[in-house]
Amino acid sequence: MPELESHQYRQIAESFGVDPERYDRARPRYPDALVARIVAASPGPDILDVGCGTGIAARQFRAAGGRVLGIEPDARMADFARRTGIEVEVATFEAWDSAGRTFDAVVAGQAWHWVDPVAGAAKAARVLRPGGRLAAFWHVFEPPQDVAEAVGAVYRRVVPDSPFSFQTRGRQADRNATLFTSKAADGMRQAGGFGDPEQCRYDWERSYTRDEWLDQLASSGAVTQLPPDKQAEVLEGVGAALDARGGRFTVSMITAAIIAARDGA
Repeated sequence: MPELESHQYRQIAESFGVDPERYDRARPRYPDALVARIVAASPGPDILDVGCGTGIAARQFRAAGGRVLGIEPDARMADFARRTGIEVEVATFEAWDSAGRTFDAVVAGQAWHWVDPVAGAAKAARVLRPGGRLAAFWHVFEPPQDVAEAVGAVYRRVVPDSPFSFQTRGRQADRNATLFTSKAADGMRQAGGFGDPEQCRYDWERSYTRDEWLDQLASSGAVTQLPPDKQAEVLEGVGAALDARGGRFTVSMITAAIIAARDGA
């Protein structure tokens, strides 16, 4: 990522709605065990999903018995989520008006890094009931080394001046997971109103075909911000590189979470 904090690049997050159908199709779901853990720890069923996107996490929490309201700054993503039955209000979390409503959990899947970590935690503390949970969680991908190198080589050739980089160092996923959760935890501590944040992680694997990986790549901020001709060139180059490697591979996944309880239980 660029040098500035990611929440200062919010326009990247708001580019995902260029193709919400592909985003929803390509982005992985969250481990059922994580969803169940958050639901079980919360004092009730009312859940606020910050940066709900197309409603991927929201639908999982709804299936687990939650009553979910989504907050999403991109109206295109919000419209998609509504078509799946999720109630959504269009706003950034920091600017959103709760109108006095409170919740048993505030969750953010693949989204909390787009929120100011201190202001966001302070806002969550204000809308959470005593004992409610603030839970932020992310997927971190670690494809095979040769796949990562192939993607990085294509991207550097097509977009040499991009602020994004595709790291190929070993155990980069571990470092990225720690970076996400530690920044979120620091924000919760600075904001106050929460007990000591708890970290948890789920390690799993997912098999990808060439077309599935191109879908996932095309839904990422590294591609959605590019002009159409550059998007096509990146995807064509990566597709050719994956074809040369057999077209199917397994990606190591980490789903990392940070969870804190609102004081006053």
